Amino acid sequence: MLGALPNWHPIFVHFTVALLTVAVLLFIVAHFSPPGAFGRTVRLVARVNLMLGALFTIGTVLTGWYAYNTVPHDAASHEVMTIHRNWALIAAATFALLALWCVRNWLSNRREGTAFVLATLLAATPLVMAGHYGGTLVYGYGVGVQQLPDTEGHAHNDHGHGHDHGDDDHGHNDDHHEGHGDGEDHNHHEH
Repeated sequence: MLGALPNWHPIFVHFTVALLTVAVLLFIVAHFSPPGAFGRTVRLVARVNLMLGALFTIGTVLTGWYAYNTVPHDAASHEVMTIHRNWALIAAATFALLALWCVRNWLSNRREGTAFVLATLLAATPLVMAGHYGGTLVYGYGVGVQQLPDTEGHAHNDHGHGHDHGDDDHGHNDDHHEGHGDGEDHNHHEH
């Protein structure tokens, strides 16, 4: 299964984005929580997510760098790939600094203050931008996709695919399928 991937970057990047995003959200919740057990628990979970996210980021950057230099691409996608790489490196460096700041607070038994919470919100910007351009590379340019699916003749109302969207079974109105006759291919390629 993993041998089919041209690179492990997609595996690492999803953990990185999820863990760091959850950390940012939890630091916000912890900041506005009243003193007590709930706030302490949320802060602990936020810290753990940040630490794990920072660790996964190491693998994300290494596999991303490898992908940048080895995955086949054209000139147009190379430009987007470079923008993605730059945003990703900014996000990685920013969250690494936040992780160090967090460790200092943790060891000193201090809460993360307003400046820290604002810094996490700012750090989320390059993370989101890197994710946007990464998605554009895959879904807009097909970078890293070894083979596109054969969509010829595929229709959503074809009973042979096991995912029939026919009106008889689900009580749907035909109006939302206007322009899509029986067996007509209605794949969308909007980018």
